[in-house]
Amino acid sequence: MLQPIGLFLITELFLCCVRLRINWRKLLFAGAIMTIAGVVLHMQLLSQPVTVSSYNYLNGSMLMIQSTPIVEKRAVISRMKRRKIDDELKVISSPPPPRTPSLSLQRYIWKLSPGEALLFAKKEIEQAPIVTEDPELYAPIFQNISIFKRSYELMEMTLKVYIYRDGKNPIFHNPHLRGIYASEGWFMKLMEGSGRFVTRDAEKAHLFYLPYSARQLGMALYVPESHNLRPLSNFLRDYVNMIAAKYPFWNRTHGSDHFLVACHDWGPYTTVAHEELKKNALKALCNADISEGVFVAGKDVSLPETSIRTPKKPLRYIGGGIKVSQRPILAFFAGNMHGRVRPILLKYWGDKDEDMKIYSRLPNRISRRMSYVQHMKSSKYCICPMGYEVNSPRIVESIYYECVPVIIADNFVLPLSEILDWTAFSVVVPEKDIPKLKEILLAIPLKRYLRMLFNAKMVQKHFIWHPRPMKYDLFHMILHSIWFNSAWKEKEEKGEAFVIPLN
Repeated sequence: MLQPIGLFLITELFLCCVRLRINWRKLLFAGAIMTIAGVVLHMQLLSQPVTVSSYNYLNGSMLMIQSTPIVEKRAVISRMKRRKIDDELKVISSPPPPRTPSLSLQRYIWKLSPGEALLFAKKEIEQAPIVTEDPELYAPIFQNISIFKRSYELMEMTLKVYIYRDGKNPIFHNPHLRGIYASEGWFMKLMEGSGRFVTRDAEKAHLFYLPYSARQLGMALYVPESHNLRPLSNFLRDYVNMIAAKYPFWNRTHGSDHFLVACHDWGPYTTVAHEELKKNALKALCNADISEGVFVAGKDVSLPETSIRTPKKPLRYIGGGIKVSQRPILAFFAGNMHGRVRPILLKYWGDKDEDMKIYSRLPNRISRRMSYVQHMKSSKYCICPMGYEVNSPRIVESIYYECVPVIIADNFVLPLSEILDWTAFSVVVPEKDIPKLKEILLAIPLKRYLRMLFNAKMVQKHFIWHPRPMKYDLFHMILHSIWFNSAWKEKEEKGEAFVIPLN
């Protein structure tokens, strides 16, 4: 703005000189004096503090430094170098952002057909980059953390599940969220409410979910004391035949890309009337007993059995185990005497040893002083014997209450064992070794016990239900195992073997 004004004044001065016939020598002399005066004035102005706004980049973000006199800028920079955190800026370094998949990779996967996407995912998982540490995962509790992390990432990017809307209440689409068989209900509820993994376009689906409840099926059709499960399996057979006739998807793969989730003891037996359902479909079962010819290790998924007392507060009582030095009980169990294992456990250890608190049911005189949950939190080991079937809610309860689980159930495939390393946070005792139970537990070195107890605390997050699913929680862990086993089952059918390498 000053330049046009200066030009205007010079022009007017020149015209005035021409009109008045001013002596040019005197004019040049006056101009020289004015120039010198201007230079002196400019230097005086520069000596005054002039404020400017400067910008700096810190941790990838542009920060504006408050207006600072130029003459003080060097002092400010010096102070910033001397201090890790400037007193005026109060900038706290944040951790690096979590790794997110590239948009180009996601777009590439979205363009693939379901079959092509699964083949791509399998190759990516086999070539998983090595992971030794992760801020969200604890490596010692996994079979191979590198494989799991890459597989989980690809599941999040790729997996789409189609849920059949066919089927009426109470057997279908009716999640039961309370009691020892609540796992199937919680999975159904969260799966049907998932906006991320569910697709309404069956042609885009990688897996198909049969949304039935084994518990509700038993409640609706089983005749008490009849010992006849045939009506249950016939009902499910007819349902599968109906969807096979109505839709093309079952017949396209003979059910190998379909899955069900059943936690009731009768879950495996509801599948036996339909040959393809029994042999081809992927079954996530609490009753993961390989001796009965229904559950297939490596193809099917062992479902954790979670006992939920308050559906609105599924996290109630979790955590709070007391210090090891203050735990007075070596091993604890209390429960009904059904099945083949528990009577033997009671026979050898019931009221036989002060260190071994083994009860058929917790007596009232004892429970008034210390509750069942308090007993678990005060014990070094919690005994988890099978009941009528191989699984037990005490396994997950032990993890919840920070007590190392001792599992006694031959032929039992441990929950999520394709991913989790149960030797890191539990003890498995063969049924024949029940008479030597105390000897086995006392032989475990303290260092190893402390490591197992810490690992049990670290694995806890993977066995928790949340009303709104969270990354790596139980809903996502079950879904991942279904995704993972489905992928490798298909790979084996194509003649390609895959074995998870250990860490």
